[in-house]
Amino acid sequence: MTAAALHYDAFGSLKRTGTALGVAAILGLGLLVAVNEGPRWFAHEAAPALALEGGGFLFNYRIAEVSYGLVAQAKPPVPDGTLIEAQFANPAGGPALVVTNTAHGDLSKIVVRSPPVHGVKAGVPYDVTVRLIDPRTKEAFATLETSFKSDLDDTVMPARPLTVGPGYQRPPEP
Repeated sequence: MTAAALHYDAFGSLKRTGTALGVAAILGLGLLVAVNEGPRWFAHEAAPALALEGGGFLFNYRIAEVSYGLVAQAKPPVPDGTLIEAQFANPAGGPALVVTNTAHGDLSKIVVRSPPVHGVKAGVPYDVTVRLIDPRTKEAFATLETSFKSDLDDTVMPARPLTVGPGYQRPPEP
């Protein structure tokens, strides 16, 4: 073997090693991106699981109003644009009260509040269902079902608000 041939082999070997390292770096970077962004790319393959963090009846005596409140945790976070639909049993009877919101950004905490309700009785379970709905297909891909009981009847509420306005001023006399 000549010196020129040895030099060519050594240089070619370095080229192959550099190319192999470059390809490995690109594949490694691609793997990192896929691991971090994968849940966003394949959102419905690993649908978020909803876990109840808290909730119940909210008695706001200042404005003489009773409503439901619910907080749930979604893992992984809910994708942007997802519809969040909550159905609350109507304590006064009749159809369920439905509240629909849209998720903005990747949302991991879901907070939902019902419109004011009437007829709440102590110790009676009232059903609540929260669904996450794909805005394109209109199909639910995660559901949370629970029920809430109140320790109080809504008869403890004042007949009319005790305060009005953002400064909690006294209401005018009737």
